[in-house]
Amino acid sequence: MEGFLPINKGDMKKAGIAQLDFVLVTGDAYVDHPSFAHAIISRYLVAHGYSVGIIAQPDWRKTTAFEVLGRPRLGFLISAGNMDSMVNLYTVNKRRRKQDLYTPGGKTGKRPERSTIVYTRKIREAYGDIPVIVGGIEASLRRFAHYDYWDNHVKPSLLMESGADILVYGMGERAIVEIAEALDGGLAAGDITYVEGTMYRAPSLSRVYEYEALPSYRQVKGDKEAYAKAFLKQMHDRKHVLVQRHGEEYVVQNIPARPLGQQELDFVYSLPYTRKAHPVYTQAIPALSEVEYSITATRGCAGACAFCALYYHQGKDVAWRSEKSIVREAESFLHDKNFKGYIHDVGGPTANFYGLTCTNPKGRCDTRRCLTPEKCRFLKEDHTKYLHLLRRLRSLKGIKRVFIRSGIRHDYALLDKSGEFIRELAAYHVSGQLKLAPEHVSPDVLKCMGKPDIEKYTRFCQKFEAASRRAGKKQYILPYFMSSHPGSTLMDAVKLAEFIRDTGFMPEQAQDFYPTPGTLATCMYYTGFDPVTGKKVYIPKSPAEKEMQRALIQYKSPKNRAAVKRALRQAERDDLIGNSRNSLVRE
Repeated sequence: MEGFLPINKGDMKKAGIAQLDFVLVTGDAYVDHPSFAHAIISRYLVAHGYSVGIIAQPDWRKTTAFEVLGRPRLGFLISAGNMDSMVNLYTVNKRRRKQDLYTPGGKTGKRPERSTIVYTRKIREAYGDIPVIVGGIEASLRRFAHYDYWDNHVKPSLLMESGADILVYGMGERAIVEIAEALDGGLAAGDITYVEGTMYRAPSLSRVYEYEALPSYRQVKGDKEAYAKAFLKQMHDRKHVLVQRHGEEYVVQNIPARPLGQQELDFVYSLPYTRKAHPVYTQAIPALSEVEYSITATRGCAGACAFCALYYHQGKDVAWRSEKSIVREAESFLHDKNFKGYIHDVGGPTANFYGLTCTNPKGRCDTRRCLTPEKCRFLKEDHTKYLHLLRRLRSLKGIKRVFIRSGIRHDYALLDKSGEFIRELAAYHVSGQLKLAPEHVSPDVLKCMGKPDIEKYTRFCQKFEAASRRAGKKQYILPYFMSSHPGSTLMDAVKLAEFIRDTGFMPEQAQDFYPTPGTLATCMYYTGFDPVTGKKVYIPKSPAEKEMQRALIQYKSPKNRAAVKRALRQAERDDLIGNSRNSLVRE
């Protein structure tokens, strides 16, 4: 199809391609939009002179499904998709999800469990020892030995389990081009051991220099203290080559790739994406509708929340695109007949980190959080660049509204002494409700999470409500709270319910903590202690307690009444059962 990369031999023939350089296999539907990783990697390679074809959501039960584009000249690239395949397939209660947002019509059953491993093995069946490079969020977060919530044990590095040649972790544009150039120059995949942001397998450490050794897979599998030590080293050490023994072999991680500079980032988002799903699909891809007219402005996150994998995947260096690049992307929307004048989002992992810089002359530190418990003295707060960008976008002819729907960090917003950001946010960039994630109210739980204290959330709410009134708007903050996070006791959950009662706003949904790979909180969940402090952490694991903690967040719901009563009695808070104003549930 015109504008898209080849998905079959017919497309290759029309494009005059006898043999592709690379074939990219993805667990998501083929969407040529820069919010989809497969679109960025494939377009970036094409821009550097390589031909790429896409095999999207192949039938993993058939080897022939991986042969539709023939044998590529240089190798296969594999990604499970924009989500870890197990998170995509299962809820926190380990039940099969009823919808897959990255599949036409939201249908399930189009991807296997542990997709990266399954796809790699099928390609080996079809083509033997052809170079296979794996990447994406699933590979990145499972690159070392890791606790797997679904199997409830420590699994080996995905690189070892899949049998791939190279694993690209983090944001992989620069790494994938270096690998392509090496393969194109005749280097064997097993000899590409020098690319930053990659991992490889080694039979020995005789050719690995200046490395730091992690506890082995055998050690971390049998010793939780060794597991915590290994994870902390992986998370914090971004200056050394790291190695971990797996049986008779080693996985070797080169230092992380440097974040793309502004010119490089601008280039990535200037590539000729169609911003559409491939026309072969007769049903819409739900994930696209949320981002079709959204703009990625930043990468990386300085928040380093314990339950979030962004720090482990992208790092806490915040990179941002130039205003010129973003405005050019917004102007391109005006040529789309389906565009109604509304930009859905201008952001990234944390939208208002646009323009954030670290002034530490030694470079950004690896261990300290930038914002909690208080702002680091080297962090330079700056909302002026983001405000100028938003004003420029609002002024474009044909743009009716510019919304901010990706997360904002409310404690960082409070650092804007002028108050302009909150005023303009309320006046121009919210449609009725602003979603924020205070996550909890208990100081102990917030400390485990790495989130700011609840007083900062309350102050932000007051300022936002005042700004909304001045703008003549009736707007609300929609808070997100998390139940059963490591550190959260039943008493903490009751405190959260009382806070919700006192604020008078009942959350529409409650989210249980989900122990996904690559997060500090998952390490706490598995080991029972905080690897940073070495102190024991309470872990709510029983289904009964998790049900009670979740029910307390939505204590008004009739379906939760019995669970709320059980929770209050178990927490010895019978005073909250009855008919008084402060009661959470009636007797």
